[in-house]
Amino acid sequence: MSSRHHIDDFMRGRIIGKIEEGRKITDVAREFDIAHSVVSRLWKSFKTTGMCNRRHGGGRVRSTTPAEDRYIVLSAKRNRRTTAQQVANQFLAASGKQISRKTVVRRLRGGGLYARRPVVCVPLTRQHRTARLQWCREHHNWTEQDWACVLFSDESRFSLSSDCRRQLIWRESGTAYRPENIQEKDRYPTCSIMVWAGIMINGRTRLHVVANGTMTGQRYIDEVLLPHVRLFRGAVGDKLVFMDDNATCHRTLAVQNCLDSEGIQRLVWPARSPDLNPIENVWDALGRQVAGRNYPPTNKNTLIRALTEEWDKLPQQLLDNVVQSMVRRVECCITLHGGHNRTDTFL
Repeated sequence: MSSRHHIDDFMRGRIIGKIEEGRKITDVAREFDIAHSVVSRLWKSFKTTGMCNRRHGGGRVRSTTPAEDRYIVLSAKRNRRTTAQQVANQFLAASGKQISRKTVVRRLRGGGLYARRPVVCVPLTRQHRTARLQWCREHHNWTEQDWACVLFSDESRFSLSSDCRRQLIWRESGTAYRPENIQEKDRYPTCSIMVWAGIMINGRTRLHVVANGTMTGQRYIDEVLLPHVRLFRGAVGDKLVFMDDNATCHRTLAVQNCLDSEGIQRLVWPARSPDLNPIENVWDALGRQVAGRNYPPTNKNTLIRALTEEWDKLPQQLLDNVVQSMVRRVECCITLHGGHNRTDTFL
């Protein structure tokens, strides 16, 4: 028996009995295959206390009570962006008792809270939520076949540098998209390029790189609608529905006149709703593919080349899957009363 094995009370009694019979500690340790030091400590303890049974309930006393544990968890929930050290400082000020940062982390884990990065979403006002909810209710009866006729489009920026998002929050598992765990933020990265593309069932447009300058309504017509969307309109036919968001350059009178003249039906889209657009998942997949290349891009030219190559490599099944998820996206938005959808569940 190894000295690390648990010695029950019966075994302890036998060991003490052997020594009381006159056996040497070394011989008893060898007989029971236990370290000499263990037998020696057991015998010394017996001579001191007169007991050979193991004392239960020993060990280090907890530094906090159950009530204090609940206070620590509630403190983190009230302000989910506080650090463990800040929670410890608040606890010291409230109770006069000092605890370590590691103790706070253990208590928070015991309460189901873990340090995670907050999900970044666009800000939503009450009007935005109402409009999103109304739109989803209007399209709740659309089937996968209806959504298969939609060409989903969007612009996206890709940067050589990434947002590390080092700030953490305390949240429970599976609650990333609850309002208290979301960080609303508009992002305008520097040293980046803008690209445009469209996806639909069994098809995609070419990836269009937007050159330097502002995307105006006329540029949108000349660079996007006529060379790309009109091509899909000719291939798919009258059933094609074109989706774009409410960016200023998309909603000019010239753009609407161009769509009307080409016979392109446009899908009305609620403001502040990137989470409803399935192409957002495709942008995420594209960014991961570019970042995972053996030789990541180091300047704008190599970034453009990498984006174009990886766009063509994306499996069509991925695009089909995210488009087919529109039924679930609409249902989720209704369930959340127009709130943020959890887009990572739609891949």
